[in-house]
Amino acid sequence: MKIIVNGEEKEAKQEASVAEFVSTLGFDPETVVVELDGQILNRTEYAERHLKEGCELELIRFIGGG
Repeated sequence: MKIIVNGEEKEAKQEASVAEFVSTLGFDPETVVVELDGQILNRTEYAERHLKEGCELELIRFIGGG
């Protein structure tokens, strides 16, 4: 199915959880803030919330540096 991730169209497994999808992108779900269809999710929701055709995700990853 097609979803929008940070403004780009991506393919996702039907009914994948947010946690599963974030992992397929190579990110640790513990290090990413996720907004799903305009709502910021708590990390505890990542495994419970499932993606649907056309949904929109914004992923924000914090990187340390100096």
